[in-house]
Order: sequence, then C-alpha cells, then structure tokens
Amino acid sequence: MTINYNRFPGGKPKALTMSYDDGVVQDIRLIEIFNKYGIRGAFHINGGLFGKTALRQRISKDEIAKVYAGHEISLHGYTHQSLSVTPSIRIAEEIYKDRIALESITGEPVRGMSYPNGSVNDEVVNIISSLGVEYCRKVETTGGFSLPSDFLRWSGTTHHKHNLLELGKKFLEITLKWQPYLMYVWGHSYEFDEDNNWNLIEEFCKMMSGKNDIWYATNIEIVDYIKAVRGLKFTADQKTVLNQSMTDVWISVDGVDIKIAACGLTKL
Repeated sequence: MTINYNRFPGGKPKALTMSYDDGVVQDIRLIEIFNKYGIRGAFHINGGLFGKTALRQRISKDEIAKVYAGHEISLHGYTHQSLSVTPSIRIAEEIYKDRIALESITGEPVRGMSYPNGSVNDEVVNIISSLGVEYCRKVETTGGFSLPSDFLRWSGTTHHKHNLLELGKKFLEITLKWQPYLMYVWGHSYEFDEDNNWNLIEEFCKMMSGKNDIWYATNIEIVDYIKAVRGLKFTADQKTVLNQSMTDVWISVDGVDIKIAACGLTKL
C-alpha cells in the first residue's frame, strides 16, 4: 500500500493563496477583484495605525470587519517596527498589542503574521512563536510551488511584480499529482496605484479562477490543513488512521483519493 500526503481539500492537488500587507485603502479595490474571481488570502494589518494618513491612507478600525469579510485578518506589528533591530520587550509589545487590536475586531485568535519590512532573526522567531503566532511570511521568495518546511519563515512563490503571469501559467500547466503544489503571491495593494497596473492582478485572478484542481484558501487555512495532514496517526500495518484534528483531510492511497474525516478513525 502506497500512502501519499499529496492532496488538498476535495482531493485537489493544488492550492492558491494571496498575502497583502499594511491594511491600506487600496485593499478595498483588491478585495473586490479577489471576490469577483473567487480568490482568497490574508491581509496583514498594523493595529496601531488604523486610519492613519502618514505616507498612505489606511483603513479605519470601523471598516476593517466589512472590508476583509471572507478573507483572513493577520498581524503585521502594532506600529510596523522592523523587529530584528528592536529590543525584545518591544518586539513582544508589537505583537501583543497588534493581537489585542485585531482580535477585538475578529472575535477570535489571530494566529498569522508577515514580518514588517521583512525584518527577522532567530530572536524574533522565538518571541512571536511564544506569543501564539503560527506562521509568518518572509520577504524572500522561491519562484516555486513547494510547501514550506518552516511556517515561521515562510517564503512565498513570488511578489506580484515578479513574473506573476508567467508563474501563474506554469502553475496551471502542472498535471502531476505525486506531491501537493502551492502558489503563494504577496505584495502591497498600493503598488498597483503606484505602478498603474491594476490590470495585472485582474488578469492574474481571471486566469486562475474557477479551476477544479485548485483550492482557493487563506494563509491560515493552508497552515491548519498541512498541520492536520502531518499530524495523522497510522497503525503499524497502515490500515487504520487517526485524525485528531478538527479538519477533514485528503490523502492518496495507491493513487486513489481518500477523505480522512476529522476527529476520528478511518479504515483504509
């Protein structure tokens, strides 16, 4: 019997997720495009900068829940400090206060993050982990479609400025199913104004939308799903599997897609 962890929900072999920073007003237009094409993602927000107009206009606290409905609200540091050059006590304060601010809106734990200014070192990783952060996106990108080995140092596929359409076409052309494939795009929505290229993200979303082999997910949904798959417990003969998580997962057994229901045993 050959068992592979190579499926997303519904047995899909591929997943797409987006990641945008700073909570600026251009997110409103970006989300309209995402929603039009069924694309989903995470928006990393500075809880201490709601409504601020310095440099860029940010979305007000009263608008946050409505604007980001259907997408993930995530951390980005309370005041966007570069954490790797910040005293440890301030690092903790930046994350703690950001969680308080955002969770007062979401009413649930906010568990994801992107590093402000891409600033990270081992101390930062240890502190954010101790404060309940379960994933954090780096600035560096891979150009590939593999799953991350370390969610707290998550390198996406690409910034939207870098070969977005070419990589999207390459992702769509994948037909192999022996491993799961993830495309992760990040950026800042104000860049579409600055570069006058809203047509780029519209074309990308239109091209990627409505595919039967792609799971359209937020960042934290990807994390929860992969953790659930990696946490499966098999009997020694591999004929029974225990899923202790609250998430249904899919695997392939001898090339056949099998659903492993949450919170229970499944006979293979």
